This record gives sequence, C-alpha cells and structure tokens, in this order.
Amino acid sequence: MRTVFLVVACAMLPTTGAILGQDAPDTLEAIRQRGTLIWGADQEGGGPFVYPQPDNPAQLTGFEVELADILAEHLGVQAQFFQGQWDKLPDLMERGDVDIVLNGYEWSTGRAQRYGTSIPYYIYELQLLGRRDDTSLTSWNDLLKSPGGRKRRVALLGGSAAQDYLEQFAGDAADIALFDGSTDAMEATTLGLSNIDATLQDLPIWTFYSSGFPKLRPIGDPVGRGYYVVLTRKQDSGLLREINAALLNALQDGRLHRIFSRYQMWNETQMMRGLETDASGGFVGSRISGADIRTEPEHGQTQSFDQSSGWEVIRDRGALLVQAAGMTVLLSVTAMPLAVLIGLLVALSRLYGPVWLRIPAACYTELVRGTPLVLQLYLIYFLLPKLLDMLWPGSGLSINAFCAAVTGLAVNYSAYEAEIYRGGIRSIPKGQTEAALALGMSHRLALRRIIIPQATRLVLPPMTNDFIALFKDTAVCSVITVVELSKMYYIQARSAGAIVELGLLTALLYLAMSYPLAVVTNRLEQNLSKAQRA
Repeated sequence: MRTVFLVVACAMLPTTGAILGQDAPDTLEAIRQRGTLIWGADQEGGGPFVYPQPDNPAQLTGFEVELADILAEHLGVQAQFFQGQWDKLPDLMERGDVDIVLNGYEWSTGRAQRYGTSIPYYIYELQLLGRRDDTSLTSWNDLLKSPGGRKRRVALLGGSAAQDYLEQFAGDAADIALFDGSTDAMEATTLGLSNIDATLQDLPIWTFYSSGFPKLRPIGDPVGRGYYVVLTRKQDSGLLREINAALLNALQDGRLHRIFSRYQMWNETQMMRGLETDASGGFVGSRISGADIRTEPEHGQTQSFDQSSGWEVIRDRGALLVQAAGMTVLLSVTAMPLAVLIGLLVALSRLYGPVWLRIPAACYTELVRGTPLVLQLYLIYFLLPKLLDMLWPGSGLSINAFCAAVTGLAVNYSAYEAEIYRGGIRSIPKGQTEAALALGMSHRLALRRIIIPQATRLVLPPMTNDFIALFKDTAVCSVITVVELSKMYYIQARSAGAIVELGLLTALLYLAMSYPLAVVTNRLEQNLSKAQRA
C-alpha cells in the first residue's frame, strides 16, 4: 500500500510544479503583504468539509476550515473564506478571486495538467449505501442485476469521483441520477424517489451524516481510493511549495491526525499513507500511524451531523435567511430600473431609429431572450475580465460579483421589457401622434409628453409581473458567488437537515417580497380598466 501511494504521489508532484519552475510574479508575496490567504469552498457541500456551526450558524466549521488555518499559519497570514459554487471554484481561482481551492477536490491527471495540485491532505474512499429494508441489494454485484426487469438506479453527486467510478464499474448496467448535493442524493435514496436504489458517497461524508440517515446502510467495503488535494494556479509554484511544506509538517507533528480524528475521519487508510518521508528523507511512518502522537481529539469531542428541527432551527438560522433575503431585494431593486431604462431605449430604437440602429436593437433583443440567464452571468463574470485583459494587458480590470449579477439581470430583463414597451407604444392610436404634430410638437417631444406616458400606463402591470419574477430569478446569481436567499437556504437546510422548516421560512420570505407587488399589479390593472371604460 505504501509503495503504491508513494508512486502515485511522486507522479503527481512533478505535474504541480511544486519542485521545479519559477514563481508567478509576486503571488506569494502579495498574499503575505495582504495578510490573508483567500481560500475558496462551497458551504452547500456541507460536512465534514465546510459547514455552518450548529450552535452559531454565522461561523464556519469543518476539517477544511481547520486545514485552511494551518496553511495560513504556515504562511504567517490569516485564512479568509470565499464562498463559491463548487464546480466553479477553479474558475474563480483562475480569475483571481481566490488564492487556492480547498474543498474536497480529487486529484486527477486532467486537473494536474491544468492546475497546481498539492500533495494529498486526505485519502478518501467511496462507500455504497442502500436502504435497510431493501434485502435484494447486498453487494456491488447486485447493482448489475435488474430486479423486475429494470436497471438499478444510483444517486450520485454530479461531476464527482463517485460518478466516474460507477460509470467504469457498471457501464450501461445501471442508471445514474445526478444531484447537486450529497445529502440530497442520500435523502432521495432513503425515500426511493424516481426508483433510486442506492447512492455512492465519499466515506467521510457517510461517516459524518450517517446518524441523520438511519434508514441507510453501507453495502460492501469502501472502494475507489483517491486523494483530496489543494488546487493553485499553475504558475503559483512558490505558493504550492509552501502549501506542501505546511501539509507535511501537519502530517508529521500530528495536527492532521487530531483534526481527522475530531471529524471521525482518521482510519487505517490514513495510517498507511505513503508520503512518509521528512525533509531529510527519513521514514516517519511510525509517527503518522499513531505511535507517538495524541490519538484523542482535542477537547474530548468529535464532530458529526447535528440535525435540528422545529422552532430551534428557525431561531438559530432564520436571521441568516433574512439577511440573504436582503441581498435578493437589493439585487432586484437595483437591476429592474436598469432593465426598464435599457428596454425603453431598445424599444424606441426598434420603432423610431434609423436602419443602422433598428437592426442591432432587434438582434440584441433576440440574442438576450434566446440565451439562458446563467450563461449571460457566466460570460459577464468570467469572460469579460479576460477580454479586458486582452485589450489592456496587465491592467487587472475586473468586475465584482454583485455588479456582474446586477448587470446580468438588467441585461436579461431589458430584452423582455423592450418587447413590453414596444407593444405598449404600438398600441397607442396613431391619431395621438398626428394630433401632437399638428399642434406644433416635434416628434421627439410628442414621444416624451404624449406617447410614452400613455404607454407607461399600459405596460406597468406586465412590468410589475416581471419585477416579481426577478425576485426568484436572483437565485441563479449563486453561480457567480452571490449568496442570496435560495443559496443560503440550500446551505443552511443541508447543514441542519431542516429542509421543511427552513423551506417554509424561505417561501414566506419570497412571499413577503412578491405579494406587495402583486397587490400593486392588481390595483394598476383595475385602475387601467376603469380608465379605459371611462
């Protein structure tokens, strides 16, 4: 085992550039001058990685939180957490929002070719889980069977090593159901949703959450051994060397042992890991296998899943949802006026502009309406800085997540507002314009004083409906690291296991935001109907 792991580790190290190569300009120095090591992770992934403290949800805990502190301490700085969507974390790192990615990323050849990858900080394995009342599933080979003429269906975290392993093992013999969260996959397996028979999870995740899913049981021994590594930018070889040194020191002096024991993650696999040489090449296997270090966790406590329910979880975590609702409101009230303004200009360009303006305005409307909001946000947040850097190399021009979210929402909704305004303006009888011109008004003045005010009365109800829809569409902004109400709900619900309680509170908050606008819309429509009858 030690030999195999050492071979794998040695194969990884040259690809990281941790031993050979030059530092990127001032990367490590910039961290030290700034005084913070910014590490990216996603709280939505839950324990034992990064998750809100049960007794103080505003604070984070998890073994990677403690590991980040170790890395930062080695560099002589403070660790600073940066929230990002899990599958977008490497993009955030390349963009420069975070210095490192530390969130259960598995080592792979592809990642090692694209990013700097540290020595492993944990050896994980995969555990197959099934329902206790399903006696037909007792081994891995049972996955290949088709009870009742249908394939077994396995719930997996999308883009994970578990997905790769199952696809290689079962091929077309089993169906796969992909989820965004591990707890979602385990809950779906417990309930048997969509004919799901089993789930394959990282062993640390199952160990942590097992108490919250008593109807699930492990099937067979752990399989698919792999390695959690820290990711850096490819050019940050100096930073990577320091990270590797910090990990080796923590491994040899027992700090990693104590952390993993606290989260019930220390096992025989960790004792047998092959990176067992100190700086002088001496063998340290006896030390990290527990011969001369403390084996009990500090404070005599271990960390595990602490499920909350009822009023307690509302009391402890409700304030965080209310705070996130404030971000939802701020995004909406900032983006909607911009969307209306842009939409009005586009509508006027299409109706009254010259050909060279009408055609681009029409293309803008169709292009924006024909592409999803999530893609527009992604292009603004990730692609725009690259374009700016191409135009002005070395300028460091960028756009923060909030501004990118507001811009994306405003652009997306402006296309719909343009069509609403265009329809409203065209519904005004031509005689209104002709009468204004006959009175000596210019065409521009007639638009400003006669046509647009009347059109505004007509378009207010559908515009208000769009405003209500915008509150809900802000949820998409979580892909560019904005933590709004929906994202905070996913984080807290998966951490506390209180899907129903926090879900009801979240629904009430959305209702509190949208219902007043719905009342306004109804009154506007009633007033408009009365005016038209009069």
